[in-house]
Amino acid sequence: MKTIRRGTHAGPLRRWIAACFAAGLISAAPAASPQEQTAAMSLEACILEALRNNLGVAIEVITPRLSALSFEFAKEKYIPSLSVGLTESNTSSASFSWIEAAALVTSDDQTYSAQLSEFVPLGGRFYATLSSYKSESNRSYLTINPRYGSTLTFTYWQPLLRNFGLGLNRRDIVIARNNLDISEVNFRAVLQNTIYSVEQAYWNLVYAVENLKVRRQSLALAKDLLAKNTREAEVGTIAPIEVLNAEAEVATREADILQAESQVASTQDSLATILNLPRREGQPRLARVIPTDQPAFEARPLDFDASLQTAMENRSDLQATRLDLQNKELTYRYLRNQLLPDLSLNASYWSPGVSGTQILYQDDDPLTNVIIGTIPGGASGSLNDAFRLRYRNWSISLSLSIPINYYLSRSHFAQIQISRDQALLRLQYLEQQVYLEIRNAVRDVETNFKRVQAYKLARELAERRLQAEEKKLKVGLTTNYLVLLNQRDLDSAKTNELKALIDYNLSLSSLERSLGTSLRTKGIRIGDIINRDQDR
Repeated sequence: MKTIRRGTHAGPLRRWIAACFAAGLISAAPAASPQEQTAAMSLEACILEALRNNLGVAIEVITPRLSALSFEFAKEKYIPSLSVGLTESNTSSASFSWIEAAALVTSDDQTYSAQLSEFVPLGGRFYATLSSYKSESNRSYLTINPRYGSTLTFTYWQPLLRNFGLGLNRRDIVIARNNLDISEVNFRAVLQNTIYSVEQAYWNLVYAVENLKVRRQSLALAKDLLAKNTREAEVGTIAPIEVLNAEAEVATREADILQAESQVASTQDSLATILNLPRREGQPRLARVIPTDQPAFEARPLDFDASLQTAMENRSDLQATRLDLQNKELTYRYLRNQLLPDLSLNASYWSPGVSGTQILYQDDDPLTNVIIGTIPGGASGSLNDAFRLRYRNWSISLSLSIPINYYLSRSHFAQIQISRDQALLRLQYLEQQVYLEIRNAVRDVETNFKRVQAYKLARELAERRLQAEEKKLKVGLTTNYLVLLNQRDLDSAKTNELKALIDYNLSLSSLERSLGTSLRTKGIRIGDIINRDQDR
């Protein structure tokens, strides 16, 4: 277990940072134009606004929604389907037989059908079909006219080799579910990168504003020294060259301020672009963010093995690669199954029924063609016979098909096998890179912590040297040039200390991103962001 311990100087350092912020963090920033809006915001507020308004997040939030729809569509495979049909025909033709006893033969036929089918998880399909018809004709010697017929049929088709199995036939659903998970973990990576971008831009802005303030303080010291040298040169106590040296230093520090102001403006633009705050009607656009948080300097217990384990469990890229490997494994099993012969079982059970208007002939002999009466009948009789299974029929058949495109299918199978092996190697390579990234991230945190301690000590020593040099100058034991050099050293020490402190906070943020825990530590849930976007 490695622990970064807080030094005894952490308290004074925090007080110095707080004093810097209180003394002029906001005043150090350039003034905003009337067309621009300025807002003082904390780091947490900036992160929340970025997750709400950032265009990159708005683009990527659509992908999980599309994947969720694809998953719902894949599940529709097991929803029963209903199909209905209706056919009506009327035919007429000349009679060519004296038996029909009609110059014109007409027929009026109607056919109805309804079928309910459902996919079975083992790969088969079940059908329930009801078909009915009505037939009416003017032909002679008919015993039932019009005639109604109905047939209720149950059919079950089941593959026994190719396409057989529960896991095989749920492949599309599992892959769609994995793709949904992949889209969510990729979206989580986008959110984590966005959070890190906000933190990076925020702390860079803090550094730029503080650096500008340090440069202004340095310019004020240089101007004070220039004024002092000018007075002393006028009375002849120092050589005129000392005034020239002070003027040159003032000009140099004014140039440093111009560069620092440009850096503040650039970091302001970067942070405002990431936040992408919407412009309200009648309000100027937000182009300036004034940071209100100060960089923290707190000890963080670091354990490389524990950090590596956390990264292996939470990294979005690892999770997405593992899910993609699962999809390739499912496809590999499916294509391997497709190399098998197609052996299918088909079983049917059906019950027909017939009814209609019965025609009564003289002496019960239709050949007399003398109709003496009718017994009316409708379609209900045939339907009753069909549903009561009055006439039971069944059939069972097996069919075997060996595909002639065996070699083509074999090539496709070999292709997915190589692709699966490649995905496995990619996962191993990614795990190796994660190991290296976590080691470097932990090392950066430890190094930057020590840098803050070292630069703080250097700044304290520079302050003491400048104070000593100024005292010596008052009694004539040193030169103005050495005072200017010590002022420059103190400015550099302050800048280095602040830069190390910013780097330490950024290294902590980078470590969180590498571990994949940025959202969890900040209490942000992906579902809330996706649902919030859907409600807009």
